[in-house]
Amino acid sequence: MIAHSDVAAAAARIAGRVRRTPLLEVDPAPLAPAARMWLKLELTQHTGSFKARGAFNHVLAAREEGRLPDAGIVAASGGNAGLAFAYAASRSGAPAEVFVPETAPAVKVALLRALGAAVTQVGARYAEAQDAAQKRAAETGALFCHAYDLPEVCAGQGTLDLEILEQTGGEIDTVLLSVGGGGLMAGVAAALEGRARVVGVEPERIPTLERALHEGGPVAVDVSGVAADSLGATRLGDIAFSVASRTGVLPVLVSDEAIVAARRFLWSEYRLVAEHGTAAAVAALRAGAYRPEPGERVMVVLCGANTDPSDLA
Repeated sequence: MIAHSDVAAAAARIAGRVRRTPLLEVDPAPLAPAARMWLKLELTQHTGSFKARGAFNHVLAAREEGRLPDAGIVAASGGNAGLAFAYAASRSGAPAEVFVPETAPAVKVALLRALGAAVTQVGARYAEAQDAAQKRAAETGALFCHAYDLPEVCAGQGTLDLEILEQTGGEIDTVLLSVGGGGLMAGVAAALEGRARVVGVEPERIPTLERALHEGGPVAVDVSGVAADSLGATRLGDIAFSVASRTGVLPVLVSDEAIVAARRFLWSEYRLVAEHGTAAAVAALRAGAYRPEPGERVMVVLCGANTDPSDLA
C-alpha cells in the first residue's frame, strides 16, 4: 500500500535525477471535442519512459538503507523497466543484470547493453524472465528489482503526477494512462487521491486491471497483442490492486486495432513517436471507450517511446 506521502518522499529523493517532463496542451477536437486536454510527455524522460522515476527511487532508497550490495541489482523487464534500472544503477555506481523475454524488441535490448547492463533473454513472457531474475538475485545476493510491484517503484512513478499538479495549478479532473502491471497507475492514483479521477486503459487482450477488479484480486491473464512488449505483465501487481480498489480507478479496454491507429495518430498529428503500449491511453479517447464530460479537464500520460519508428513513415 502506498499513499500521497510516499509519493512526496519519492519526489524529494529523486529530485535532480529525473527530468521534469513537459505538458503539451492540444486541440481536443480530434480526441474529445467537449473537453480541455493536455498530453504529459513522459516519453521524453531518461531512458524513454516514466520508469526512470521508480527505478531511481528504489535504488536510492536501498543505498540509503544499506541494502544495495556490491553485486548490484538484478531486474526483469519487457524492456522499459530494465532500461530504467540499468540507468539508475549506472548513475549510482552499481552493476546491473537484466532478464528480458526473447520477444523483447531489439531496440530495447540494444539500449540495455549500451547502458552497460548484462542482458539475458529467456522465455516468451515477462513472467518467465522474472522467475529467472529472482533465481539469479538469490544466487548472487544482488538487489532484486521488480518492475512494478514494489512500494518505492510505485511511489516513484507517481511523482510525474505531482509535476502535473504543479504545471496545471491543480486544474485537472481526469488522468488517462496505460496499465500493464499497474505501477504507474498505483503511483498516480495515490498522488491524486481525493483530487482527480484516474482511468486505467489496457488492451482487450491483456486485461490485468479489469480482471483483477472483477475477480476481487489479481489473477493471471493470457498475454498477447501489439502492446505485449510494454504492457505484457501476466497479472496486476498487489500494490496496484490495493490502490485501484481504494481510489476507484476506472478500467477501460481498447482493441489492438485502436491502439495501432492511435499510435499513428500521435505521429501524424503531433510528430510524437510512441510505443503501442503508450498509445493505448490515446486509443481510449479516439475509439470512444472513454468519453469526457463537457468541460472536463483531461490529462493523457504518454509514458514511453522505446519503439522502432520505421513503420510510422
